[in-house]
Amino acid sequence: MAQPGKGLIEVRDFGLRYETMEGSVEAVTNVSLIVRPGEFVSVIGPSGCGKSTMLNALAGFLTPSNGSVTVDGEAITGPSPDRGMIFQQYSLFPWKTVRENVEFGMKMKGMSASKRHQAARTLLGLAGLLPFENHYPDRLSGGMKQRVGIVRALATSPRILLLDEPFGALDAQTRLIMQQILTNMWQRLKISVLFVTHDIDEAIFLSDRIYVMTARPGTIKAEIEVPLPRPRLPAMALSSEFLALRRGLMSLIREESIRAMGGEVSADAMKGLAIDLEGLELAEVL
Repeated sequence: MAQPGKGLIEVRDFGLRYETMEGSVEAVTNVSLIVRPGEFVSVIGPSGCGKSTMLNALAGFLTPSNGSVTVDGEAITGPSPDRGMIFQQYSLFPWKTVRENVEFGMKMKGMSASKRHQAARTLLGLAGLLPFENHYPDRLSGGMKQRVGIVRALATSPRILLLDEPFGALDAQTRLIMQQILTNMWQRLKISVLFVTHDIDEAIFLSDRIYVMTARPGTIKAEIEVPLPRPRLPAMALSSEFLALRRGLMSLIREESIRAMGGEVSADAMKGLAIDLEGLELAEVL
């Protein structure tokens, strides 16, 4: 479980540029955001806006060109077990069992075999994976592999958890189940979470707050509070409050998605996209 008051993420005036054969490319500029201890915050935006770039800087894999990224006031200078990172791709050791994968980080920290065994089984129980503790990854479904990855990241008791599109490769039904499992574990462990996603419904369901980023060079366009009560239940997706948040976020991000594709669409043309086919507003999937 996270330490009370720990896990404050602060991104201040963050910018990052990189060099290519064609010259310097500015990926992110002037981004500022905060995740309070124990808070679940999501970042959404069009492809290529720098969401993952910012997350990788928080993980310690990239160095900012401008500004700062800190956790509990400490500047990030490289990767650390205090910052768990989950990618979209499954990153398990195929030669280790589920429990051995979960125990790996604790073993590297010098924890005794008995303590890491107990901790791993407790977390696997929370994720519904205890019956599979002796299975190898090739015997698991995609959703189960990602659950193991999340449990492994949590096993070292990090102050924060960073997730980069962790459910993007899953089918719709498995994705819904994974969202429920993640939010249940987060409420139990009280850890700070920064979650990157393209899925607006997913961001609303999981988050306390949502940051919307602009097209590249990405910066913060809006910060949205999610006042839905917890625990969150799938039926909430049909509530008027949820749908109002969804419409607002769709409106914010639609223009940026078009900009990211290099085009401009007039207001009249946008209205023409709102084709109602058997109750489905096609504009809302753009």
